[in-house]
Amino acid sequence: MRDAECVEFLQWALPRLRRRWQGFRKVRRQLCRRIDRRLRELGLSGPPAYREYLACTPAEWAALDALCPITISNFYRDRAVFDFLAGSLLTQLAQAAAAQGERTLRAWSIGCTSGEEPYSLMLAWRLGAQPPLPGGLALRVLATDVDETVLERARTGCYAPSSLKQLPPSWLQEAFEPAEGVYCLRPRYREGVDFLRQDIRDPLPQERFHLILCRNLVFTYFDEPTQREMLTRIARRLFPGGALVIGRRESLPPGAALSPWPGAERLGIYQWRLTDDRTGAPAI
Repeated sequence: MRDAECVEFLQWALPRLRRRWQGFRKVRRQLCRRIDRRLRELGLSGPPAYREYLACTPAEWAALDALCPITISNFYRDRAVFDFLAGSLLTQLAQAAAAQGERTLRAWSIGCTSGEEPYSLMLAWRLGAQPPLPGGLALRVLATDVDETVLERARTGCYAPSSLKQLPPSWLQEAFEPAEGVYCLRPRYREGVDFLRQDIRDPLPQERFHLILCRNLVFTYFDEPTQREMLTRIARRLFPGGALVIGRRESLPPGAALSPWPGAERLGIYQWRLTDDRTGAPAI
């Protein structure tokens, strides 16, 4: 399948899946390869035949949708963001949680792929967070993704050296041990990170979180109405005063009642500024 054929197909199909072509433009080759394999599985000659197949086989839309998640990640992705988490934000959130009588700081990593983001967060807490951290407060990270295959890789905690290049060297030495061409995270740094298969469009976890990371997912790949819907649902899972982290190159939908975190105006880190009188949740 030629690139131009795939582009034309994606520009037709993605809006029908409530997704944005603009978000996929630079990473389309990953998706195009998957679609090409799907065409071969179905014995179809190309995108025009696939369009006809979709028209007469409605169930195939779910199969096409399942091809869309983009799996690009590495440890400490976007150093400035994790530097701010380690140097300031985690301490602020921990102190606020402790003042409310909490014994656990709860974080949620949405679209965690192979675990690099939630493990980076745990390393930032264990190795980088600046004192004074409240004594006895533990960090728990819920890491979710729609793809069970990448979650299985995440649970093993072993990674190629290329995935670890952005980690501070001292963290790599402290937290990982080499094993047959890969580096495996030592068990004590995996404690407190729980992986769960979950589609962000389905019912969300019922618990609330002090910190939610939703980077390079909702606000890149989905259309604006879907972004608004998901932002409302995600933000309702935040504790008052909690933080939402999105990608640095992403933007919240216009009118979102969240404001940049002080000192992190260019890092994609937000806190709510309005609440709903009935629920105590942020008004979006």
